[in-house]
Amino acid sequence: MSTENEGTAVPPAPSAPPPPADAPAASAPQGAHPGSAPAAADPYGPPAAQAHPDAGAGESSSAPDPSWPPPPPPSTPAYGGDGGAGHGAAGHGGGGWGAGWGTTHQQPAPKNGRGRGGLVAAVLVAALVAGGLGGGLGYTLARENDSGGSTTVSSSTSGGNVKRDPGTVAAVAAAALPSTVTIEAASSSGEGGTGTGFVFDKQGHIVTNNHVVADAVDGGNLSATFPNGKKYEAEVVGNAQGYDVAVIKLKNAPSDLKPLTLGNSDDVAVGDSTIAIGAPFGLSNTVTTGIISAKNRPVASSDGTGSKASYMSALQTDASINPGNSGGPLLDAQGNVIGINSAIQSTSNGGFGTGQAGSIGLGFAIPINQAKYVAQELIRTGKPVYAKIGASVSLEDTTNGAKITEQGVGGTEPVDPGGPADKAGLKPGDVITKLDDRVIDSGPTLIGEIWTHKPGDEVTITYERGGKEHTTELTLGSRVGDS
Repeated sequence: MSTENEGTAVPPAPSAPPPPADAPAASAPQGAHPGSAPAAADPYGPPAAQAHPDAGAGESSSAPDPSWPPPPPPSTPAYGGDGGAGHGAAGHGGGGWGAGWGTTHQQPAPKNGRGRGGLVAAVLVAALVAGGLGGGLGYTLARENDSGGSTTVSSSTSGGNVKRDPGTVAAVAAAALPSTVTIEAASSSGEGGTGTGFVFDKQGHIVTNNHVVADAVDGGNLSATFPNGKKYEAEVVGNAQGYDVAVIKLKNAPSDLKPLTLGNSDDVAVGDSTIAIGAPFGLSNTVTTGIISAKNRPVASSDGTGSKASYMSALQTDASINPGNSGGPLLDAQGNVIGINSAIQSTSNGGFGTGQAGSIGLGFAIPINQAKYVAQELIRTGKPVYAKIGASVSLEDTTNGAKITEQGVGGTEPVDPGGPADKAGLKPGDVITKLDDRVIDSGPTLIGEIWTHKPGDEVTITYERGGKEHTTELTLGSRVGDS
């Protein structure tokens, strides 16, 4: 199944996200021509480029370059939710999350894959959703729809007099909206888009997607506007390309900030109610509802250029998410943040002559447990920290597992000498089929699962060698920074 950043269509993604090694493969371009060997992927490095949705590399004759970022995913969609710049909450264009930086991945030509037991492979190429162009379009449509004459019948009681009990969507939205912001980011050349963020602490830190603020990281302009109209200049504190998480800080932040309460994404169940807040197509402070339609969905997303990618084991929701929702909170029925809206599966054509696709009920959010850890590290040091296994894995479209390649990125060793995988006894040719109790059907899936953990975590690896199944304990290593 292919997904795209909010607003862009995405080609089918490999059955599994590119497995990370020490760093995602950067040498193997996503969308390698058929016939070329799959590229190796580094699970410890940033994820191979797949499609971000504002939600989402192959092996060549040689393993992918261990440097970050990994090679672009095959035909990945561009960010579509954050704005005209192509950024967006549910629409990173061709990148994909993987097993964790440090695991090199090799990416083959994309093809339809089926998971074990005949199930369709879960790795998605998602589109990131931002604002920008979409914002202008949304405003125009809304204005034109309201311009026509109409005859109305008024109720004797206004909506303001209706009591709304705690736990209702209206009550949750009323409590959460004051702590959300619409973010406008632009590069020094003026290119940029719109996204969403939410108050993380009383010191003025705002959490959002990396693709929302990427244009403003190096000398650009960044601002955050609250629903009451108050606008603040802001600066990027830290950004994590692979996780697609960023933290910005308000300049002259007000003293009455109210951080949103963070929930526990591990406790979320399929069928739970969800509420998404964002600025779809530039329409700030928009609230939509739905349910959790799936968990642990391997999604690869990127900025659409194929040079930057992210990987996640996402929460899937049918709450309407569109360009501009990127970075906004996904709430549970009690108003707790359970995820960050980041990407969407969408149709290839958004209509209205824009070429920017919209929601079809498949949105993807970064689980808040992972995002919280990343945000805290960015606030503390300004740099992201990724878990890794220290082995290069193939990004080939397969449902049999994540295979450790015979050659590492750039001619390096496929298994880092003295690294976590080496200490655990893993060797080139081994096929990893499980990480703890999570089935691994490909390299990209492995990368995404590794990144749900922290460096130092102990995991159980199930693998096949010579037709026999084995298990081993492995302590995850770490990689600092996106490059």
